[in-house]
Amino acid sequence: MTNWKKKMMLACAGLALFAVGALVGAETFGKPKSVIHVVTLYWKPGTTAAQKKAALDGVATMASKFPGIKNVWLKSIKVQGDAGGTTLESAFVMEFQNEKALADYANHPAHKEWEKVYLPVRGESRTHDITNE
Repeated sequence: MTNWKKKMMLACAGLALFAVGALVGAETFGKPKSVIHVVTLYWKPGTTAAQKKAALDGVATMASKFPGIKNVWLKSIKVQGDAGGTTLESAFVMEFQNEKALADYANHPAHKEWEKVYLPVRGESRTHDITNE
């Protein structure tokens, strides 16, 4: 085989390898069947930073005790909107395995325990439940 043919074969192999890499590395997304529970809220006047932290940390504690929660997000980067003329301040998200897990969550003992910390400091909240099913 001539040197030119070897170079051409190497170039074709390199191009093929690049094309495969580009396909494998392409941006992909999924449409999970889980349920996302998004809560935006403002705190009652006078709520301390420690009380806010306890309420949000309580979401993680609750999730560790309720098997239907897959993931939580607790750090608000940006919260838009208002509730009754008051600017919403915080948000958190819980990902549930499915709609049944979301329904079961309301009466679960871990949720009832968390409400003892959360409800006394929550001014008002907006809840959004979202899925692909």
